[in-house]
Amino acid sequence: MKSSVSVFASFLIFPLFALAHGPTPQKAKESITINAPVSIVWDTVKSFDGIANWHPDVKNSIGDGKHESGGIRTITLQNDGQLVEELDFYSDKDHEYSYRLKTENTQAFPASSYSVTLQVTPGSDAGNSTVVLKSRFYRGDTGNTPPENLNDEAAVKAMNSFFKKGLEGLKAKVEK
Repeated sequence: MKSSVSVFASFLIFPLFALAHGPTPQKAKESITINAPVSIVWDTVKSFDGIANWHPDVKNSIGDGKHESGGIRTITLQNDGQLVEELDFYSDKDHEYSYRLKTENTQAFPASSYSVTLQVTPGSDAGNSTVVLKSRFYRGDTGNTPPENLNDEAAVKAMNSFFKKGLEGLKAKVEK
C-alpha cells in the first residue's frame, strides 16, 4: 500500500517539475547583400576590434588585436553599456569568424549568453557579397519568471535589431 501512495504522489508532483524549467535557447539570423566584392567587404569587417568602424550602435571598440581563438574585444554601446566578447573561430580564407559573450551586462544588452557567427560570401550577382550574422543566445534573466525587459521577446528583439542595424551600417560604409 505504501508504494502505491508513493507512485500516486510522484504523478502529482511530476507535472510541477515539468513546468519549472530554465530558459530555451533563442536564435537570430539576418543577412544583407552588399554591392561590393567579398574582398572589400571582408576588409571592412575582418578586424574583430573594428566593429565601431561600421556598426552604428557601437560607440567604441578596443581589443587585443588577435585574430584567433581567444582574441578579446570590449565594445561600448551607444547607451554606454559595455560588453566583453571573445573570438572562438577566425578564418581569413573563409571570410568568417565566431565569437561569444565573455562578460555579460544585462543592463546594456538583454542577453545572458550569446554566440555569434559573421560570414561574408559571394552574392548571387557578380561583384556582390552576402553578409550573414547568426546567433544563439539566452534571455537576460534565466529565471522562470523574468521581467519584461529581460525575457525571451526582449532578447530576440534586441539581437535582431543589433544585427539589422549593423548590417545596414556595414552596407552604407562599403557602398559609399
